Parts: sequence; structure tokens; C-alpha cells
Amino acid sequence: MTEIVEKLYNTGNLSDGELKLLIETDSECVSSLIVKYADETRRKYYGRKVFLRGLIEISSYCRNDCFYCGIRRSNRNAERYRLSRAEILSCCENGYELGFRTFVMQGGEDFCFTDDFMCSLISETKQKYPDCAVTLSLGERSYESYRRMKEAGADRYLLRHETASDELYRKLHPKEMSLANRKECLFNLRKLGYQVGSGFMVGVPFQTTENIIEDLRFLQELRPHMIGIGPFVPHHETPFAEEKGGTLELTLKILGILRLMFPKALIPATTALGTISPNGRELGLKTGCNVVMPNLSPVSVRKKYDLYDNKICTGEESAECRICLEKRIVSAGYEISSERGDAL
Repeated sequence: MTEIVEKLYNTGNLSDGELKLLIETDSECVSSLIVKYADETRRKYYGRKVFLRGLIEISSYCRNDCFYCGIRRSNRNAERYRLSRAEILSCCENGYELGFRTFVMQGGEDFCFTDDFMCSLISETKQKYPDCAVTLSLGERSYESYRRMKEAGADRYLLRHETASDELYRKLHPKEMSLANRKECLFNLRKLGYQVGSGFMVGVPFQTTENIIEDLRFLQELRPHMIGIGPFVPHHETPFAEEKGGTLELTLKILGILRLMFPKALIPATTALGTISPNGRELGLKTGCNVVMPNLSPVSVRKKYDLYDNKICTGEESAECRICLEKRIVSAGYEISSERGDAL
């Protein structure tokens, strides 16, 4: 099995059969080798740098009803909020003073945030902080919407495809949602010149090894600049409340495989990883990750952006969150970079 890891390290690709063997093999030796090579690869291209992204969760309203998500529209117990323009700009100001040079404006698919509103907000943010990148994560929108926001100054867009399998997609989403539309959105974003991020959940109900391989092949087709994956973590107000969550071991293995397949990609050590294990994000960094996304949202709303149960870092002030993460990053053997952190 180690020869398969060697091949992936040397060529960046494997056959479907080889990927299946690698993903399903339960071997500490193999896992250790993946970690070793993933870390070597990220150091080759990015050194010890870990890029900070200041996350601003602008709305917990969402028109969608995804079966795994705590802010799905059917969750009548969800606490809903929308940040005002002034609140969002205040988060950016606070983040800039703390050394952040990327702001990630993320929310449910809430069309109260119109194109006019978002374009004006993006434009003002770029005028105030010209050395910063603006990343958006607002779900599926029209080509025209993406075009307008790009022209207003948006640099990046994050849109996880969640799964590249039509069959699995239908098991995770209501009938009105379409994997074909989601993929079209991603290719539209690439066409418009965004730095594009995509990704998927690990260990979601009904997922097979073959589904994960489909995800890897789709990412090879899309060639995203950023790849965000994390373990599935159940939420008590969803149809998947009683399902098992994704495991740390499998998530780390897939992260290592992604680093070897996409050596120049930006790959975050996600909050979900830190939620299922106290040192999950540190282990992610050691397995090829090079991005962390501390929360800049007002503490008063953080618990309301409740995508999954037991989400960490909902009670810390932004400065505390940054200091805590910096200590964790240094303890793992890496260093925070104050750069924008664009993909190579």
C-alpha cells in the first residue's frame, strides 16, 4: 500500500481502484506516510505560512432546505438574524486592526442581500481596505449577480459542491435543488475570473468511497483555487439528527490526498474539524492545510449561525479567537502570515 502513496506523491494522481484501496485501508503506517508527504508538499509551495481569513457570518436566513443544515428554512427553532451594512463594515475594521487581509462574507441564501446591496458593500470595503481580498460565500446566484459582484471588487467565491454524485445529492437536498445548477454556478465563477473554492463533506449519510472518488474527479475537472472539506457533524433540528458524524481519521486522510492531488491549492483546517476533536485543526495543518478562518462576527450572533451542533468558538471575541488560533498554529510548527494569501 505504501507504493500507492509513493505514486500519489510523485505523480499527483491515482486510478479509481488505487484511490479506493487507499481510502479504505486502515493502516497507521499508510496514514503516517500520507501526513508526511502532504506536509512536505505544502511546505514546498507555501513554506510554514498559514493564511488567516476573517469570517463574517452576515445572515442566518436561507431559502434552501438542505437536510443536513441547521439553518435550513424548515427549522422553525432557528434564531434568525441579518447583519446591517454598518455591522459588517465594523467587523472588517476590527479584523483589519487585528491583521486580517481577507474578509469572508458568508451567509445562507438570503436574497434580502440584493446585488445592489452587495455591490455597494463590496465596493466600499475595497476602497477602505485596498490591500485586502473580499471573499463571498452566499450560495447559488445568477451569472449576472456573480458578474456584478466581481466588477464591484470581489476577489474570491466559496461554494462547496457538497457531493458530485447526482444520486447522493438527491438524498441530501430537496427536489427543487439541482447538482447541475450548483456545478454550473462554479464554472460560471471560474469563467468570471474569481478565485474559486469548492469542496464536500466527509462521512455524510449514504456516502460511499465511490462518491468520494467522484468528488475528487470533479475537483480535477473544476481546478479550484481553494478546497474546503470537513467532517459531517449532525444538527439536532434536521432529518439527519440521529446519524453518525464523519470521523477525524477519514477526514484527515482525504485532506492529505487532496494536498497531494492539488499541491498548490489553498486548503483550510475547518472549524468542523476542531469541533469533532480538540486538536483537529492542528492535525489538519500537519496534513497539508494552510488556511484558518477565525470568526469576526459579533459575539451576539455567533450561536445563531448554527450549521451543526457543538460548533466551537461561538463565545470568543475576535481578538481572543485570533490569539488562540495563533498559539495553536505556532504549537503545530507553523506561522501566521499577514498576506492576502492568494492561491499560487
